[in-house]
Amino acid sequence: MNPFSKIKAITVFGVVSTGCFLVLNLWAPQFVEERVESLLIDFRFQLRNLIAPPAVPQNIIIVEIDEKSLEKYGRWPWSRVRQAKLIDGIVRAKPSVLAIDIFYPERESRKADAALAKTLAKARGTIILAAGFDTTATTPVEPPDFLLDNALVNIKDQSRLSQAPVVNKPKTSIAALSSQALLGHVYSPADLDGKLRWEYLYIKYADDIYPSLSLVTAAQALGKTIADITVYAGRGVQVGDTYIPVEPAGRMRIDYLGRDRTLRYISAADILSGAFQPSDLKDKVVFLGTSAISTYDFVVTPFSARMPGVEKNATVVENILNKRFLKNAPLSVVSFVVLVTGLILSFLLPQMRAMHGLILSLALMGVFAAGNQYLFAYRGYYANFFYPFANMTLISVFSAGYKYLTEERKAKELKKMFSHYVSPKIVEELLKNPDLAKLGGYRREITVLFSDVRGFTTFSEKRKPEEVVTHLNEYLQEMTDIIFKWDGTLDKFVGDEIMAFWGAPLEQPNHAELAVKCALNMSDRLEELQAKWRAEGKEPLDNGIGLNTGDVLVGNIGSADKKMDYTIMGDHVNLGARIETLTRKYDSRVLISEFTYAKIEHLVQEGKFYRVDMKEIDTVKVKGKDIPVKVFGIHSTHTAPKK
Repeated sequence: MNPFSKIKAITVFGVVSTGCFLVLNLWAPQFVEERVESLLIDFRFQLRNLIAPPAVPQNIIIVEIDEKSLEKYGRWPWSRVRQAKLIDGIVRAKPSVLAIDIFYPERESRKADAALAKTLAKARGTIILAAGFDTTATTPVEPPDFLLDNALVNIKDQSRLSQAPVVNKPKTSIAALSSQALLGHVYSPADLDGKLRWEYLYIKYADDIYPSLSLVTAAQALGKTIADITVYAGRGVQVGDTYIPVEPAGRMRIDYLGRDRTLRYISAADILSGAFQPSDLKDKVVFLGTSAISTYDFVVTPFSARMPGVEKNATVVENILNKRFLKNAPLSVVSFVVLVTGLILSFLLPQMRAMHGLILSLALMGVFAAGNQYLFAYRGYYANFFYPFANMTLISVFSAGYKYLTEERKAKELKKMFSHYVSPKIVEELLKNPDLAKLGGYRREITVLFSDVRGFTTFSEKRKPEEVVTHLNEYLQEMTDIIFKWDGTLDKFVGDEIMAFWGAPLEQPNHAELAVKCALNMSDRLEELQAKWRAEGKEPLDNGIGLNTGDVLVGNIGSADKKMDYTIMGDHVNLGARIETLTRKYDSRVLISEFTYAKIEHLVQEGKFYRVDMKEIDTVKVKGKDIPVKVFGIHSTHTAPKK
């Protein structure tokens, strides 16, 4: 396959994939945002707390109506007289603010309601009651006067309020109680998977905007009133010098500190019995709410499947007081990351080997994931993780798959092509490095070997064809095994002639040395075969071997749709064949050219070549050359060593 085709295919796929994810990032489906990305943010919460969990605040306390309280004072709901006593006990400890996450939607009795109203009135200005709303009502209901007193008055950019939640019917505590305290809504819809990840700091009701219980509580803790809260619709909420970033719907992502009961709890039973230290509540932000299983006031969070709803509200206050806000990274930043990472992989992966490409992909994904987690844990930004990571994964998988399919096909072609030419060891090397097999044609210095059986025509004419073929095949098999043993490439058989070469398809700097040692090994093995054949009563075969070294043309030659041969061509090939014919004239089994001799001369002189005798035999006139080429006879003075 044309390398450019591979580069083009992967690059085009990568660019198209990157473009698609850029579009998705700008027009994100709700499913991706609320299901996939939310789960990834949940994981970032878990990872952050595993590495460096946030400190637990000491200025926020939850007084819980728990199992212990119900066991001691009876099942919930308690009489309002007892609740008045509980609230009075908390107020006497002088907290900075008390948020009561309990509804009183119906009258109990004149005496009980009056007792609780009196207690609330004593601490008016520091107590906030939860206010609910009926989200199913379709017809607007006129708001009661006590609710109007809690509406926000400083609203900027009112045209941006269109995405804020709209409710039509309040579900507040009775007027006798609601009129004695500040009010804050507890509208908290969960995401599609049932987890509560957001706090709606304000909602629309009738013609007004109402703050949440947590927002009013935080404002009171900061020494501010409802009148001091400024809403920049769709962008943020200002409380004193604290600016709370929000999304267009007026919601802030809650930065949960951990599992349920991460914040400090005190049992209501201990308040009622006086078994607590008032200093535990003094100047603290106190929430009063239920945690007993039978009260069913629980929410699902990224950390917990059952967190008391009161702790969720308290966590929001902690976020505001400590300015622990999670901000959504701008779309432009995420788009930039998608674009840059996508283009890097699209243009680099096609030019890299599969393993190097895998390393690049994993490194880029790792850097992105680490950077994303750093921004989340230490800078309070949550940037979309899914789109950049999914794009990188898709491009990497396509690149790897495409390369695997094309390279596997190429490997099969190489194996089929070269298994008849070279040893299994060289085939394996080519499969590991397919680019080493340059099939298109190139020039390279190689050493070529020609071997021919002497007197084969006469030999074959005297014997039956079956006998000739069997005898010749035995000889050719032995010689081929030796060529492969010395890492040679078997070019072809032409009758009884063998043509082999060294230096291609793999580069072999010592190609001449390997070829000469192979020739001597072939000569020695032939002498052993001759002795064997004589013992078997067969006529022994003899051969001549000629070698030459020089630059030749190497490539896959033939008909592309019929038959191709990996072979060599050139004057130095012809010279090698000519030298082989001289072995008969000089009765020397192995002859080499001066070019081959020059490659091994230093090895012989330095004693690094096993013992051989070499002598100049003749000169050969080469076509197109004025100066004849010297030819040397060479033979080993003892059996050639085994490789």
